[in-house]
Amino acid sequence: MKANYLKIMLGCFLGTLLFSCKNTPAPKPNVLLLYMDDLRPQLGCYGQTQIQSPNIDKLAKEGIQFNSAYCNVAVCGASRASMLTGIRPTKNIFRDYKVFVQEDTPNVTTLPQLFKQNGYTTISNGKIYHHLDDRMSDWNEVWRPYAFDENPDGLAPTDWWQSLWCDYLLPKNRAIYKATNKGPAYEKAEVNDSDYIDGILTNKVINDLEELKNNKQPFFLTAGFISPHLPFNAPALHWNKYPRNTIKKPYNDFVAKNAPKASISSSAELHQYTGIPPIGKKVSDSTAISLIHGYYATVSYVDALVGKILAKLKATGLDKNTIIVLVSDHGYNLQEHAQWTKWTSHRTSTQIPLIISSPFIGKSGTTNALTELVDIYPTLTELCNLEVPKNQLEGKSLVPILNNTSLKGKSHIFINNSNAYTIKTPKYSYTEYINKKNNQTFARMLYDHEKDPDENENIAELATYSTIVDKLHNELHRSYRSNIYGN
Repeated sequence: MKANYLKIMLGCFLGTLLFSCKNTPAPKPNVLLLYMDDLRPQLGCYGQTQIQSPNIDKLAKEGIQFNSAYCNVAVCGASRASMLTGIRPTKNIFRDYKVFVQEDTPNVTTLPQLFKQNGYTTISNGKIYHHLDDRMSDWNEVWRPYAFDENPDGLAPTDWWQSLWCDYLLPKNRAIYKATNKGPAYEKAEVNDSDYIDGILTNKVINDLEELKNNKQPFFLTAGFISPHLPFNAPALHWNKYPRNTIKKPYNDFVAKNAPKASISSSAELHQYTGIPPIGKKVSDSTAISLIHGYYATVSYVDALVGKILAKLKATGLDKNTIIVLVSDHGYNLQEHAQWTKWTSHRTSTQIPLIISSPFIGKSGTTNALTELVDIYPTLTELCNLEVPKNQLEGKSLVPILNNTSLKGKSHIFINNSNAYTIKTPKYSYTEYINKKNNQTFARMLYDHEKDPDENENIAELATYSTIVDKLHNELHRSYRSNIYGN
């Protein structure tokens, strides 16, 4: 009798336990966003064999690497606004680096806001929105190195941070910067990785992970690096990975053949630094080598910092429930097409690295599917099973591609740079320069990426491509009419 009673009780207990397990919801996935600034696919995993980026390469090997990912606008503020709202730039919104999301699109639900509304702890570390004080309510915490430190000039936190993020560590460079608000375009200093602003950021993210591991709430955690943005400042360790005699200028240091004058960027960003000639004057070969050297060094520097964050993620065990996205806001011209800037319609400015690693995908690999930054929002919401805002998102979830990397993806994507509107297909890049006042096209570019991947000859006016031009023109104006004309 007693034995039967025990069996019954044990059965009831196991049944209750089984029922409880079946009805216990799985924990919500965490998200870790590694957000780079000015990083083009200048990485080992993208075939850049000279570049040393072992940590990002490892992440790519473990996740899905997108080989044909592009920004929607090649300037910091506008690109970040576009990605974090899932809305492409238009004639009227997301125009330049000065963009505030809360001004251009005050009623949208941003990506971090959506996660916060769904019970996530949202933390903005470093440069996520371009402006520190843009959409601050989207986050449980907003943090940038120095932004809230002693501010003798009485500047707004954003302006104070903007005045300090150049972050020179050599005394001579600090003195120049303090006196003139200008400094050199690059710096090599015998310092630790943790000394520069991105190193300080990394330590903050690592501390966040330690605190979040015991938090019952899921998190949307960001690491918004400055590197490899100008000035190209990095510890000497990373400069020394690249002997100067191995650094080469790009072979295509010339304006693309038949390219319209409008394709040349008017950006004065580089020329704001000391030791750089004024606009209109060519950078010397020696300075060009130093700049490229500095860019390589900052890429390796940020790679090392990414490695530290990912190591901490694994050490805490959070990697088992965390989706990782590594992405950049846009690329950067390293004297290709005779330009030092991101603000162009060339591939060097618009193509970006994109790596997504998820413990729930169960596979790794690469894909050539055409992708744009507005796809990030719907991708993360689908991976985390969140309901998206209605009639807002213009991108398309990449989850099907994550599950099947052989899928072709989109037939075309949209890129805007000032008065230049680009439709990109897997084979072609077609751009029209349109007068903002009368909406008339006054110049155009066409590049065949199968024959001319580096975009060295504009073929838009060649008779043999007239049919292609007509087709792309019609598709550009059909699919993206509201973006071009603002209606």
